[in-house]
Parts: sequence; C-alpha cells; structure tokens
Amino acid sequence: MISSLWLSRRSLLAAGLAMSAAATHAQPVWPTRPIRFIISFPPGGAIDTVMRLIGPSMAETLGQPAVLENRPGAAGSIAAGVVAVAPPDGYTFLCDTSTHATAPHLIRNLTFRYETAFTAVTHLTSVPLLVVAHPSLPANTIAELLALARSRAAAGRPLAYASGGNGSASHYAAALFQKLARIEFLHVPFRGGGPAVQALLAGTVDFHIGTAGSSAALVQEGRLKAFAVSTRERLGQFPDLPTLHEAGLPGYEFLEWGAILAPAATPPVVVARVQAAASAALRLPAVQERLDRIGILPVGSPPEESARFIAEQRTLAGELTRSAAITLD
Repeated sequence: MISSLWLSRRSLLAAGLAMSAAATHAQPVWPTRPIRFIISFPPGGAIDTVMRLIGPSMAETLGQPAVLENRPGAAGSIAAGVVAVAPPDGYTFLCDTSTHATAPHLIRNLTFRYETAFTAVTHLTSVPLLVVAHPSLPANTIAELLALARSRAAAGRPLAYASGGNGSASHYAAALFQKLARIEFLHVPFRGGGPAVQALLAGTVDFHIGTAGSSAALVQEGRLKAFAVSTRERLGQFPDLPTLHEAGLPGYEFLEWGAILAPAATPPVVVARVQAAASAALRLPAVQERLDRIGILPVGSPPEESARFIAEQRTLAGELTRSAAITLD
C-alpha cells in the first residue's frame, strides 16, 4: 500500500514537471519581434539624436529591429500617454526628456499618473547648461552678474532672461537660479532654445541659461560670453569656467536629461537587458565622440539608480513650479 502510494505521488510529480517544462518551452524567448521606442519630441531634438545614434547598436545587441517613432506634443505627454497604456511585454518603450519630471506639475487632466505608469530603464544622458550673455553686458563673472541684477531690480529695471518657452528646461534652470540668488528677473519666453539664443545675440534680452550644445560654439567664437556651467563638476570643454555652485550659488545643479522608460510591470529581466544594450551603445567610441561634439554627456545608469534620479528631478520640478508659479500659458 505504501509502495503504491509512493509510486502514485512519483507519477504525479513527474507529470507536473513535464507539464512545467512544456509550458516553459512553449514561451517564446524575448524579443521575437521589433521593439518600438516612442520618442517624446520631434526629429532633430536631443533625445531623438541620441536614440538614432544608439538604436542600431541596441538592435544588434537585442537581436531585433529598434523602431524609432516620434510622437511629439503637449510637453512630451502625448508620447508618455501612448506608452503608459501599452502592454508591459517588452515591446514598447518611452524615450523622454526632463519634461518627464515637469509635465506632471504643468498638465492638467492627464489620463495616467507619471509617478506610477512607468518603470525606469535607464537615465540615458545628461545635457549641461551654460549661463551666457551678450558680450556687451557689463558683467564678466557670476558675482558681477548678480550685483548688476540687484542694482537693476532696485531701479525697477530687472535683467531679462530668455527661455525656450514656458515650462521649458531653460525656464526651470533660470527659476532655480532666481530662487537661490533671491533676485527678481524678467522672464521672456521664446518658441524653443534656438530663438532664445538668437534674441540674446540680437541684444534684446540680457542672459540665457541654455544647453552647452546650443551656445558653446558661439562662446568660442566670441559672439557670446559664458559665466558658469550648471553641473556640479566643471566641463572638459570649458575647464576654466566655474560651476554655479562654485561661483556663489551653493547647491545649484540643473541638467536637461534623457531617459528610457517602460510601462509599469514590464518584467525586470527585460528592463535589465534594454538597459545593458543602451549602456553598451553609449560606450562605443564613435557614439561618445559624436555626443561630445554636441554637448551631451552619456550616463546609462541602472534601473534602480535611474528611478531614484527621476524621482528627485520630479520633486525639484514640483518645488520650482510652485515657487516660481510656472505654467504653460
């Protein structure tokens, strides 16, 4: 009787193992088809440029085509909305910028929550900013710029800064500058960083905090002058240029950035593989050389670290949105 019962249990166990093995064997190994990367801004922008640089290498590493699809509009929330409702099966990813941190504070009636709809894959890149002005501005250091700003504000003629638009990264960078300096400036928004720099060149505004890629060449040509960089560490491209933290605004750090995110509940093994593919692509010498030329720093951090970074950026964006009363209008 005992022997018969043991054999029965043994048979059931064997059958169960066989069924489990068959089910495992039946599941396809990811990926088995092209992978979509939804880009939150139009072709030519920083995140689009980076993805087109690393996309071929990622496709080769993952063994499937990387399909890049631009879905611009509404401060990146259109692309985010597409990915937020996509199946978490590893075939749809979001390629977003620092607007991922600001959009939740600026856009009303979203149909999804940025905080819970996504899984961070990797903090892909960082984009340093430069504080720049027209050469005619009578200040050559941050201390002199702040002194000039205080005297002008006291006289009722505050210094005017150009941004790439309401709610843009350059707007937030200047809002943090204003908050730490405790000086009022006049905000002059433009439709993008390019027009903001053109206004600065024309002398219609006093200063701008914009990407190094958009102004570095103009600084080197002497058409603009640079005061400081927005990073905590100096840039190799401008080793003699102090950071804002060094120049008298302790704690200042602000970057534009790019990231890859997946729908929430995407399997961790899939997230890890995409992060590894992106990180490997960023380390390619040709990619690094190209990014260096356009003022973009490769990062490629792991998912957990990237999630912490994005959460910190979202908190900072919320604080600045409230203190500077930033809106998209």
